Amino acid sequence: MVGRIEDYALIGDLETAALVGEDGAIDWMCVPRFDSPACFAALLGDEDNGCWRIAPAGAGACNRRAYLPDTLVLESVWETTGGTVRVTDLMPPRGGYPQVVRRVEGVSGRVAMRTDLRLRFDNGRIVPWTRTVDGRTVAAVAGPDSAVLRTDAALDMSVTNSRTSADFSVAAGERVTFVLRWNPSHVPATAGPDTERLLAGTVEFWRDWAGKCLYQGPWRDVVVRSLITLKALTYEPTGGIVAAVTSSLPECLGGERNWDYRFCWLRDSTFTLSCLLRSGYREEAVAWKDWLVRAVAGEPSDLQPLYGVAGQRRLVETIAPWLPGYEGSLPVRFGNAAVGQLQLDVYGEVLNTIYSALRAGVAIDVQVWRLIASFMEYLEKHWREPDAGLWEVRGPQRHFVHSKIMSWVAADRALRMARVAGLRGSAERWRAMRQEIRKDVLRHGWDEEQGCFVQYYGSRRIDASALLLPRLGFLPPGDRRLHGTLEAARRLDHHGFLRRYADTGDTDRVHAVDGLYGDEGTFLACSLWFADCLAVTGHRDEGREMFERVLDVRNDVGLLSEEWDPVSRRQLGNLPQAFSHVALVNTAFALHGTRTGSRSGNGDGRHADGSRAARSGSRAWVAR
Repeated sequence: MVGRIEDYALIGDLETAALVGEDGAIDWMCVPRFDSPACFAALLGDEDNGCWRIAPAGAGACNRRAYLPDTLVLESVWETTGGTVRVTDLMPPRGGYPQVVRRVEGVSGRVAMRTDLRLRFDNGRIVPWTRTVDGRTVAAVAGPDSAVLRTDAALDMSVTNSRTSADFSVAAGERVTFVLRWNPSHVPATAGPDTERLLAGTVEFWRDWAGKCLYQGPWRDVVVRSLITLKALTYEPTGGIVAAVTSSLPECLGGERNWDYRFCWLRDSTFTLSCLLRSGYREEAVAWKDWLVRAVAGEPSDLQPLYGVAGQRRLVETIAPWLPGYEGSLPVRFGNAAVGQLQLDVYGEVLNTIYSALRAGVAIDVQVWRLIASFMEYLEKHWREPDAGLWEVRGPQRHFVHSKIMSWVAADRALRMARVAGLRGSAERWRAMRQEIRKDVLRHGWDEEQGCFVQYYGSRRIDASALLLPRLGFLPPGDRRLHGTLEAARRLDHHGFLRRYADTGDTDRVHAVDGLYGDEGTFLACSLWFADCLAVTGHRDEGREMFERVLDVRNDVGLLSEEWDPVSRRQLGNLPQAFSHVALVNTAFALHGTRTGSRSGNGDGRHADGSRAARSGSRAWVAR
């Protein structure tokens, strides 16, 4: 049986990744990149859908595991009656095609071990033709995919098309290493490099990278682990960052809220870019900005909420009927239909990202200025329309307040950049647009009776996205409407964590807003936004309490998925979730550096209402 979502650790090579369970099984890996079909898909089914386990014979979960400090190299330790054994798992940063290195090392006594490899190409569907090449090499091929398993020990391997297995043992000081390498089936396999060199080089790479982190606050280890996770979600050839490495892990066990997150969302760009810049990772931030500009190039009316890691646009959502789903959660989806939705907030996200990069000293060329102008021309005509909103609802389009505010953000950032570029004629139009949107939001998005902003025009629902108001500069920290909205957000509390919005559905009815059946867990990023908002409005201790509550639900190796079920005490949704880890890093910075009233506002030190921000915090919102 596959593990709980929180039972998995991540290894990766900056182009794809694998999930390793506490039982030593790799139950998920896509090759050759994040958004490719999986060759191990047991996570969404069972072992017959592909997995690779190395563990003591007859053993269950390991006794303990951890990453080597400041790396993405995983060590799992089993203590058995015969002795103690350590398995080290890693994926070296690319020098060609993806490979997984698994080293078994005897620590004490002698331990009987077993390796069981079941390759299934095309998302767990195709059993490859497998053959023994020599006593230490096994090759498998099916269509465009090929894989070679090599070991440095002479093992008596049992090889069939469906599985490759071997029993062996290690005594104290003995090592047996396995390397699984994927390559296109038309490319001849090459001899593998020295595994000890691969291990040493991988450790050095990650420690050098982690050493650049600028955060020196009380949660440094936590922040570094989240930054390493974000780096692992980066597709290095293009600079894109995927939302997660998995598809169809459920937001409700047994339900239909199962989505493919192996793509790059524009919405995440502002948060991610700011997180990287303030943490000292300018190179990654520039690469992410460059990916963004390439991906969105074209007609502004064709802007998509998400793109593939290479910037590709066609991400057609399909169903995989051969996969039974994680704990029976159906359907299993590959691709994401949200790619075709109208989500007006992404225009604000793009312009906010470009502005943040500009303020950080990143050069903006003439093509980007033209892109800004074209986006604003489109948004000027369409910001009044209903859309699918931040949460990508599959119900009716509405006038979501967050989408309107992000349209305001687009006008505000474009106006500020126009001053730099000398676009005075356009600036007047954008200033008028900014004022009009602000009046519209305050008229239709504010509920005076409840004393808070609502989810969409005409609604009385509360939405956690309103907690982003001070970060976006729409309201200063001292504004009564922000404080009222913060208090109203407490109604989203579910056993100490925040939901995205209230009144999710059940198995017998469709939710009125998102158009889906079933409940969902609390959204971890929203809980962190709440902590952030508490900090900037003078409730730092309560914000810290919420932040540390989220830290407590990370798994044993520091990973967060998208959601948390505080009743069953389980992580839910795709893993690891970039949005959760970005929010964690940003909140750590906010709590460490918070001075009441100094961490929000617009880039020139003025708040949205024209009041002057504290000088020390006038840049803070663009550094988040």
